[in-house]
Amino acid sequence: MTKHVVDITEAAVFHINEMMENNEEENAFLRVSVKGGGCSGLTYAMGFDTEVSPEDEAYEEFGLNIVVAKQDIPILNGTVIDFKQSLMGGGFTIDNPNAIAACGCGSSFRTAKNAGTPGNC
Repeated sequence: MTKHVVDITEAAVFHINEMMENNEEENAFLRVSVKGGGCSGLTYAMGFDTEVSPEDEAYEEFGLNIVVAKQDIPILNGTVIDFKQSLMGGGFTIDNPNAIAACGCGSSFRTAKNAGTPGNC
């Protein structure tokens, strides 16, 4: 697998493409970002977008167009997004080597250099 800012597994791309089709977003791309908030200070965000700015880094993985804002690269660099299926259902998992702590709910984290502003989970 080629290393990008955020690597997305083939299983995750399959489910993202399915979501794009179901939401009639076939011409969009996946934007991965970091927002301030959550009980540990930062939270992940993923969504569909159609505009790329000069402040973004864009690339393709398994045919999926991905965009990450350049300001988020130091926080997200090396992150892997996967989709795991279990008997209790399935969902996306995010493995960020830069995260030094996460809250109990699993959706908030902090890094050594950027703690964000803690809020509610």
